[in-house]
Amino acid sequence: MLLVEAVLQHKRWSFQNWCDLYTDLPSKQLKVKVKDRTAIVTTDAERKVCQPSGLQELIDKEVVNYSHGRCFVRPSGTEDVVRVYAEASTVEAAESLAKSVARHVERILGFC
Repeated sequence: MLLVEAVLQHKRWSFQNWCDLYTDLPSKQLKVKVKDRTAIVTTDAERKVCQPSGLQELIDKEVVNYSHGRCFVRPSGTEDVVRVYAEASTVEAAESLAKSVARHVERILGFC
């Protein structure tokens, strides 16, 4: 904490300025039952899909349609599902983004 205080003082920031850097966005998490969850291979701390080919590009195309949109998918480590996590500027947008990406996952991996 002392290091944080030193940096804030050096930058001439108040604690409130520092807190204002982060805004919690609405999010939605879905589980998608698929034939083979291990078909999803991720990289970048599970934020990017490398396999199956083309899925990450579809996710990226969906994300750009939403203000403050962000979405990633990953295979569950404990259930036979793929998890879809989405954030956006509103609850409705986060839900819509998650559902759109879940449909891509179902189409590419096969719904179970």
